[in-house]
Amino acid sequence: MSLVTAACPTEPHAVSRLRAERLARSAKPFMARGGIKGERCPGCRLVPSHCMCALCQQMPTHVGMCLLMADIEPLKPSNTGWLIADVVPDTFAFGWARTEVDPGLLALLADPQWQPYVVFPGEFVEPERVVHDLTVSDDLKKPLFILLDATWPEARKMFRKSPYLDKLPVLSLNPEQVSNYKLRRSRRDDHFCTSEVASLCLHLAGQAHAAHTLQAWLEVYTHHYLQAKHQLPPDLDGPAHSQLRSLKAS
Repeated sequence: MSLVTAACPTEPHAVSRLRAERLARSAKPFMARGGIKGERCPGCRLVPSHCMCALCQQMPTHVGMCLLMADIEPLKPSNTGWLIADVVPDTFAFGWARTEVDPGLLALLADPQWQPYVVFPGEFVEPERVVHDLTVSDDLKKPLFILLDATWPEARKMFRKSPYLDKLPVLSLNPEQVSNYKLRRSRRDDHFCTSEVASLCLHLAGQAHAAHTLQAWLEVYTHHYLQAKHQLPPDLDGPAHSQLRSLKAS
């Protein structure tokens, strides 16, 4: 399958638009805890010296990603839902609130071209709602993966208090590997960042090349982020960039 490559699109993607909307509602500027103060690239959220927009790669897929984001997630430089929107063209993003729901989200869930799946651990769900595999073909609805983009306590609350999700099947992933995410701490190795969850969903839907591309994009972003934090230049010949280039060439 061919890979479409380009600089990050001039039109803001769904997560970028949601971030702009959230900033417009803010009474005071958002300051990322422990982050680098000063100017950030609007395309990749990194300091300009470590911008990676020229490496941005989108890949056509037969699936959609729907990010249901906790209040400040779109504002965090370490949020990886942004990376999903960089790679997967059919990415949608909505802010979550307990007392209201975005009409656009309800319209998306009712769109007949999509089969929504809430991605959430099956141990917290009635067994009859849980699925572990997908059937994907050209004559069926395309999978729409609903990812609760939040901390684990927030995600559990979102799942419990979103009645519009109650009738949807729940996709429970059983990954064998442990998380490689380095930008936020978790007490459990089986807690994955949002981008890693999306990669697992892509694999399950038969979109292996897109899954590997998203994994590589996360590695590149993590490398640039940490190098900037330590005031070191990015290693453009290092393993993260080499992996991304190999996917571009394949």
